[in-house]
Amino acid sequence: MKDKENTNTTLLQNKKAFHDFEVLERFEAGLELKGTEVKSCKIRNLSFADAFAKVENGEMFLYNVNISPYDHGNIFNHDPKRKRKLLLHKKEILKIFQKARERGLTVVPLSFYLKNGKVKVQIGLAKGKTRGDKRDNLRKKEDNMAIKRAMSR
Repeated sequence: MKDKENTNTTLLQNKKAFHDFEVLERFEAGLELKGTEVKSCKIRNLSFADAFAKVENGEMFLYNVNISPYDHGNIFNHDPKRKRKLLLHKKEILKIFQKARERGLTVVPLSFYLKNGKVKVQIGLAKGKTRGDKRDNLRKKEDNMAIKRAMSR
């Protein structure tokens, strides 16, 4: 019997989420996907355009994630923009729901990755950044780059 390797392969990173939001807390969740969706994810046919997660009736769902139909699929292909159930423990869902409701936070997907052959999504409790916060972050990045250039010379 062969043990599965514990390798994580990042499929997609949500860079816009880190630009628009300040991520306060992160969670790992599984996704309830159909067969052709898994194949499509593995060949990186994903996009995060304005994706978010929401709790409904004690379950968490992911909205606006576009998983393109699998090229070699047939009648069993899926709807690319359907809502997808996130697989989390009840305590985690309750914790996320309470924090999001209390503080006015939102839940955004941060990355999709493979873990032991299964597609996982990292979600984060996030607070929206203001225009000034974004400028400050940009200024800090530019300053750090200038320091690195000066140190390398």
